[in-house]
Amino acid sequence: MAAANFDLKELERRMRVALETLKKEFHGLRTGRASAHLLDPVMVNVYGARMPINQVATVSTPDARTIAVQVWDKSQVSAVEKGIREANLGLNPVIDGTLLRLPIPSLNAERRQELVKLAHKYTEQSRVAVRNVRRDGMELLKKLEKDGAMSKDDHQRNSTKVQELTDKLVKEVDQSLAAKEVEIKQV
Repeated sequence: MAAANFDLKELERRMRVALETLKKEFHGLRTGRASAHLLDPVMVNVYGARMPINQVATVSTPDARTIAVQVWDKSQVSAVEKGIREANLGLNPVIDGTLLRLPIPSLNAERRQELVKLAHKYTEQSRVAVRNVRRDGMELLKKLEKDGAMSKDDHQRNSTKVQELTDKLVKEVDQSLAAKEVEIKQV
């Protein structure tokens, strides 16, 4: 049948990409120690485009409480500083020429709550991405049935599989959030 046009494994791969993206964003929510991954979600407006910070600067951690950002182009220092401030990571860059030092403040209860809120925001974006893949799969199934390339029974069976896959991936996303929340709240 034309069920060959419908590929459940491809839908699962696309949903897993959303989960992996969430995990990468969670790497940026480090607690306790400075981490270069903390700046991974930071986007900078330079040269008329939005770029990840690692494409305009070198990010390193000279010690456990500091992140150093060495900007390659001196004219872009203020844009990098603005990108860091707008990322709502609670970091205040100290500018020294083309070097930005980011002292990592120790986490108080209020900051931990902000990080938990940020983790929830990332999680919701991931859930939406998974649901969008589900929607695409369901629309393809409807189209295949409407075009006569798939029977109503096949459509129903595949719709159930897509929904089960979606539920499974959303559960994994929620488990990732729960684990990250525990890590953030740990004193």
